[in-house]
Amino acid sequence: MQSNDTPPTLVQVFKSVFSAMIGVQNRRNHERDFNHGRPTSFIFAGIVAVTLFVLTLVGLVQLILHLAST
Repeated sequence: MQSNDTPPTLVQVFKSVFSAMIGVQNRRNHERDFNHGRPTSFIFAGIVAVTLFVLTLVGLVQLILHLAST
């Protein structure tokens, strides 16, 4: 496990972004992110996460429409 006084790894950044998307984050990680994280890392991870979310929704809608038309 990584110390709280070092910047978060890429995996930790994505975990924090996904936690933020669903509204859960523990205090220690929140403090680590704000004290040692770089904003560009979180912006990049957020764009990737939102893109994956939107593509998943589009895929589900396409699947449902396909199944409904058969």
